[in-house]
Amino acid sequence: MPDSPNGTPPSRPRLGGMALANGLLVHGPTHWAAAIQRADGSIAVASGRKPRFNIGAIGDLPVVRGVLRIGESVAVLPVMRRNLPEARFAIEEREAAYTVVGAFLTGVVARRRLRWPIAQETVSAVVGLAPAIVSLRTSRAAAWHAVEHKSIAAYEAGGLAEVARAGEYPKEHPRCGSNLIAPMMVATIGTNLLLRALPTDRRPGMRTVAGVIGIGAAVEVFSFASRHPEHLVARGIHGIGHVIQATIATKEPEESELLVGAAALREICRVEGIPTGTAV
Repeated sequence: MPDSPNGTPPSRPRLGGMALANGLLVHGPTHWAAAIQRADGSIAVASGRKPRFNIGAIGDLPVVRGVLRIGESVAVLPVMRRNLPEARFAIEEREAAYTVVGAFLTGVVARRRLRWPIAQETVSAVVGLAPAIVSLRTSRAAAWHAVEHKSIAAYEAGGLAEVARAGEYPKEHPRCGSNLIAPMMVATIGTNLLLRALPTDRRPGMRTVAGVIGIGAAVEVFSFASRHPEHLVARGIHGIGHVIQATIATKEPEESELLVGAAALREICRVEGIPTGTAV
């Protein structure tokens, strides 16, 4: 869940998060916190400061700011892993690794066999989602994804005290990263089609540049949809994202998993200095 604009009260800092294979990572404005469920059922918690990419006024420009925020979210992961070695990422599961290879080979075949460039790029973009889907469905990550949504939705509704009732909240959330999928696919297909117009020897270097620009553009669209949920484009993006969440990306968590989510929220509130209210 990217940390983007939403309706959270100004006095309550926005939180984002990421489901792990055995717990939950949450990040606020300046810190991250994670809680995982050990094999024996106990809970381990860790936290720290977020890496920040500060390049001055340039970092506030559209597209650039989106790339920086995504970069910071990714940079948190190795930091969290060093502080909480027992944490596991869903993509580490064996089935997901096999799917990465399968998706790559399918993309290669599509580019060679399909006649139309747009068909080649569309198939490649779609199969690129397979590893994430498999990693969610073959582990408990889908349940932890729901823990993330429920816990943060409860926090947004009533602060940390409300997280005790997180199980009553929907497992889908309007700021879920699934809402990035449609903009990212459009950006990827569009930039790859534009690259085909370049001489072959110039494509490798420009592909990286185009990929970065595509990510930044997709984040801008995502943020626009968060700020203007009634806009036709936003409704389309959120509609696709909701279907993905409801059918693939989330499943109802167990009570013990919700307790891990509450531990992660307690820790992020502690390190961010957010008033806790009634304990959860």
